Parts: sequence; C-alpha cells; structure tokens
Amino acid sequence: MVILQKPVLSLLENDTPKDCVIKEAREETGYNISNPVKIFEAYMSPGSVTEIMHFFVAEYSNDMKVDEGGGLEEEQEEIEVIEMPFKKAWEMVRTGELKDAKTIMLLQHLKLENIMA
Repeated sequence: MVILQKPVLSLLENDTPKDCVIKEAREETGYNISNPVKIFEAYMSPGSVTEIMHFFVAEYSNDMKVDEGGGLEEEQEEIEVIEMPFKKAWEMVRTGELKDAKTIMLLQHLKLENIMA
C-alpha cells in the first residue's frame, strides 16, 4: 500500500531533512515512521526556484498509526490522506488522474527499484 496526500509546501524549520520527514509524516498522515530512507534530492523548477526537495521512502504498518493525520489546525493545513494499493496509484499516473510531480517521482522510484509490485 502507498499513502498519497495532497501536496503541501513544508520548509525544514531548522530540522534535518530526515527529522522533518518524520515529523511531517506524523502530522500529515498520522503514522509515526522511524526509519525513512533518503532516495534523492531534486530541484522542482531549477530555472525559477532554488528550493531543493528531499525525497524519502519508509515502511509503515497499522501499529505505527498514532492519529488520523490531516495536518495541523494552527498551520491551517487541510490534508486529505488517501491509502491505496500501489497498482491503483500507478494506474492513476498512467491515466493522468494523478498529476503531482513529487508523487509521480516517488511512485516511479518504487517501480524502477522493484520496491512495490
């Protein structure tokens, strides 16, 4: 299974990228991940933005779910968490239903590395 969420811009807020992804995963998805693996960095629009995105993957299980996620109310985050089989997420890329570049890049990585079937 993979978790998709509506894209949100999140700055590192003085955390390391790994610490930030652990914190954001809990706030946004409700899962308390412990061992994210950095897979690459990328400029999303190098001609106009200098922000580097750090991409991580992490395993999770139902026992790691600590709350419903959805983001922080004080940050006015309204994040819809969607959990679905990898095959369905990949089909959404193929049909054009899923258009978020960050999510597509992560799904492509999972497929290329044979991490998900």
